[in-house]
Amino acid sequence: MSEESVSRPKPSEVTPDSLLHTGATDNVTPEDLVLSSGRDVTPATLEWARRRLEKEGRAALDTQLP
Repeated sequence: MSEESVSRPKPSEVTPDSLLHTGATDNVTPEDLVLSSGRDVTPATLEWARRRLEKEGRAALDTQLP
């Protein structure tokens, strides 16, 4: 396979590095969990994330990431 045949995302489709963090050295926030799940940050998804973090703790985020 040549490099030319490899598909690359457009810059507008790439998540900025500043948003790609797991909170490994910080507390995991509901926003971290929402973003890692690929959802939009809304009041409903933040509430979903709060409930999940209360139930599962940091493991909730770890299950979202490969």
